[in-house]
Amino acid sequence: MEALQLLAAALAISLGALGPGIGIGLIGSKSTEAIGRNPDAASKIQTGMILSIAFAEAIAIFALVISFMILFAK
Repeated sequence: MEALQLLAAALAISLGALGPGIGIGLIGSKSTEAIGRNPDAASKIQTGMILSIAFAEAIAIFALVISFMILFAK
């Protein structure tokens, strides 16, 4: 039973962090591309980029909390 609990916790955080990791990479890539095309709009692009990264990171933190809940549930 403990082995399944460890496996479930590992899967929860690994799959839960995979999406936000890819998303943050795409956000950084596209925002850099957008700033390169229009340097005058850098402050507007950067604001949206940081907000989007914060939302994506929040999803990873939720996955971490769920993983801990699975790990320490008895």
